[in-house]
Amino acid sequence: MSAAKVMSGLRLSLPATSANLGPGFDAAGLALSMRLTVEASVAAGFQIEATGRDAALCGAMEHNLILDTYRDVLTRARVEVLPLHLRLHNEIPLGMGCGSSAAALLAGVALADHFGGLKMGDAGIVAEASRIEGHPDNVTACWYGGFTVSAEAGDAVEAATFAGDPGWEMLLVVQPTSLATKKARALLPESYSKADAIFNVQRASLLVAAFAQGRLELLATAMQDRMHQPYRAEACPLLEKLLPLMSEPEIAGVALSGAGPSVLVFLAEETTLLEAETRIQGLVGPDVELLPLRISGGVERTLL
Repeated sequence: MSAAKVMSGLRLSLPATSANLGPGFDAAGLALSMRLTVEASVAAGFQIEATGRDAALCGAMEHNLILDTYRDVLTRARVEVLPLHLRLHNEIPLGMGCGSSAAALLAGVALADHFGGLKMGDAGIVAEASRIEGHPDNVTACWYGGFTVSAEAGDAVEAATFAGDPGWEMLLVVQPTSLATKKARALLPESYSKADAIFNVQRASLLVAAFAQGRLELLATAMQDRMHQPYRAEACPLLEKLLPLMSEPEIAGVALSGAGPSVLVFLAEETTLLEAETRIQGLVGPDVELLPLRISGGVERTLL
């Protein structure tokens, strides 16, 4: 990479993601049509301008996941840490199971790769962000877009992706309070029965086929789960209220979004957003936010 390209600015646009999608625990992820946009340029000192959702948190200099990751990656690589001016615009709810940390981690690693001239490539960026995150599902979906399945393979991450059907409509149901992923993981058991393992393997396989073939009608079965949702339900009250919708013809599928507490609802083909919003609002009350979404592409990178 030439010095001119290294010193040029970089614009990143990274999608929100929903991981697990029911049975695909730590393996399946879906890119969503909300984004974190980062514009970065070399500056005399570190600066952040932030707009959009949770702008005050995104713009904080202390404990900023993008900047901390950028510095850490370059420090480990023993490369000079150039100060950056960041302009952020965020649409992703923080701490709501929508992949905000994966987007921030990938932004930090990608900035380190660009301004440090590390030449990591897509696979290297994804592997490093997955290592920091601790699991690859959100990271691969965010970087590659569409529906992804991924697995850790030593220091690498193997991933396959399907673009998904752009006509599928979803509603993300967001409660007012967040839930830390660490707390949500602490609710899970250390072992599972053979019956529950088989149940999830069958449905996770069907989930991949549903997205690969664009078969929305399979989701009511394919999004059933016994591995994490039953144990996280106590910390995610929306799940208990919305899971019964899977038996209604107007709804194609329901799953906890990532570790929660948000819930992702797939609309059946003939259901309108207004019909689904009215039905869901009646179950969860007026204080819950409903965000209409579609399947999104992955990261977009532009030199400035």
